[in-house]
Amino acid sequence: MKIYDVENFPNPLRVRIAFAEKNATANVEFVPVDLLNGEHRTEAFLAKNPLAGVPVLELDDGTFISESTAITEYIDTAFEGPSLMGKTAKERAVINMMQKRAESMVLDAVATYFHHATDGLGPELETYQNVAWGEKQGEKARQGFSYFNNVLAQSAFVGGEQFSIADITLYAGLVFAGFAQIAIPNELTHLVAWQGKVAQRPSVAG
Repeated sequence: MKIYDVENFPNPLRVRIAFAEKNATANVEFVPVDLLNGEHRTEAFLAKNPLAGVPVLELDDGTFISESTAITEYIDTAFEGPSLMGKTAKERAVINMMQKRAESMVLDAVATYFHHATDGLGPELETYQNVAWGEKQGEKARQGFSYFNNVLAQSAFVGGEQFSIADITLYAGLVFAGFAQIAIPNELTHLVAWQGKVAQRPSVAG
């Protein structure tokens, strides 16, 4: 199978961590996409993902799967190892809920801030910007930091006591926040400690 992505971009990072958590990185070929020069907007790439986003998983039978959560669902089911999505009905529901919150409250909010309130990927790619909306989403991300600090005061990981896709999404969001220069306040000690703990996992540290 193949993954079309851009190394170190937030959503590709999520999928790379998932593969590493399942010890399945050797089962996939990573194909770089020249996003900065617009390869994701070419007819060839749009045939793989009409939404022009990375990553995209190509299975051996020619099926293309986009959306990081969907790709992680496939990885979690296809390979042995600790579940990233949860096993019981309750675990799966809670992890799904927290993953969506990590996505909307942090990762997506940071992305909107980056693309609208900063230079983003440059004028060739950032063809429309709404600075006020971007700044508003930056505030949303900061509120998300506080929310997850409170969550992590009560449990070891975002979705409970086991590492999951929810942790992967939040971690990628915080990495992106650092790149976009949205600082995590030092007083959010639970979030800061959790980020350090996740950064030391073999799937993240490499």
